[in-house]
Amino acid sequence: MRLAKLLLPMAALASSALAQDVKLNRPFGTLREQADMQQRWLQRRMETVLPAMMRKYGVDFWVVPMREYNEDPVFTSIVSPTTFAARRRTIYVFHDKCAAAPAPANCSVDRIALGGTSQGGVFQAVRSTQTAAGPAGSTAARNAELWGDEQWQVLKNLVDERKPKAIAVNSSTIFAFADGLSSGEMDGMKKALGAEWVSKLKSIDGLAVDFIAARLPEEEVIFKKMTDVVWGIIDTAFSNMVITPGVTRTEDVVWWMRQRVNDLGLGTWFQPSVSVQRMGATDADLGANPIIQRGDVLHCDFGIVAHRLNTDTQHMGYVLRVGETDVPAGIKKALENSNKLQDIVMSEIRPGRSGNEILKSSRDAMKAQGIDGTVYTHPIGAHGHGAGPLIGLWDYQDGVPGRGDHKVIPGMWFSIELQATTPVPEWNGQGVRSAQEEDAIVAADGKIRWGSRRQTQYWLVRPLVP
Repeated sequence: MRLAKLLLPMAALASSALAQDVKLNRPFGTLREQADMQQRWLQRRMETVLPAMMRKYGVDFWVVPMREYNEDPVFTSIVSPTTFAARRRTIYVFHDKCAAAPAPANCSVDRIALGGTSQGGVFQAVRSTQTAAGPAGSTAARNAELWGDEQWQVLKNLVDERKPKAIAVNSSTIFAFADGLSSGEMDGMKKALGAEWVSKLKSIDGLAVDFIAARLPEEEVIFKKMTDVVWGIIDTAFSNMVITPGVTRTEDVVWWMRQRVNDLGLGTWFQPSVSVQRMGATDADLGANPIIQRGDVLHCDFGIVAHRLNTDTQHMGYVLRVGETDVPAGIKKALENSNKLQDIVMSEIRPGRSGNEILKSSRDAMKAQGIDGTVYTHPIGAHGHGAGPLIGLWDYQDGVPGRGDHKVIPGMWFSIELQATTPVPEWNGQGVRSAQEEDAIVAADGKIRWGSRRQTQYWLVRPLVP
């Protein structure tokens, strides 16, 4: 009895410590908790974003067919978090009976899945009239899944019944996000629909692009938390906890970051990178995997994935020399210039403007302020390089035809990616390139703000050994 009394507080203490450890190592909760939240987002997107986008583009009928492992880019924006691939073939159909006239507030879009499941009640799932034995472990017979020609015939019957004015499909020569209809699926659909309905097939790039791009206000809360996690990882990566000057290579830091992401139960959509700039050394001198030294300027490019959302961040760091307590003034100036360029680009982004318009006005303002820089900002959200307008590419500073002509919408997120190069007196006039990337949100009211914050000071590596 005395032993039991002694063990009880110890067990409680251990349980408390375990709970705290779980909390720290699961920043977004359990997989089940995350899935529940994503399912709520999906339901809300289908009830609000989908009708708004179909009506914006005057679309009353949208057909999105796909097969397992050849999914349309819109796939993850229309299915449950527990669905990882299309089911055999699934033909998703969206019908808005209110598209032709001002829609009443309660006018919803019919969502039908020809094949596959209801995605947690989001779609009306249509099955075959043919009965089949139940799956393994089931004693009840059930209707078979739609298959082959029968599946296309059900689509034909649905089109005949609903008589759409036009049938929107995802076929584009400009946007990958609007080009998910494979040639095989197109052939099957045309054969089934017949000449009359085939003549009504219509490609509308903006529908898929804006539907994928538009984010909910609820998602912004998680996005901020994701950004904070990114900052926390970089904070440690660019410190003496990970870097020992003269010993640690850039690839050591890269793999520490990858491992930390994995340990937190998160994912990443690209391999992180860490690079250095050094007084008197060129990129060729440094090589692909240099040993980090005192006095080096550090740079990282890093992103994580959680809740089917992506971040993209580039930060700058500095390794203090012996006797230094802060970054040299000339190197600080480089970061100040990239911060000024961030301010310029942020001030130019607003709904209704195209990426190319924003790029031109940003570069005009940049030149007026005497900044030597480059702007290559992109949308982010459901994909790392997300749906929406490109605001420059590093090698296309006069505009990006097609992809730069798309316009900003409320609820769109951007990675404000750019660089400013500044001559540094302490480095005998050698240029230091301050490349920054920080995620920003265009809110529902059209105003833009940082997803969390932006870097205005270098991360400092303070060597432990003199």
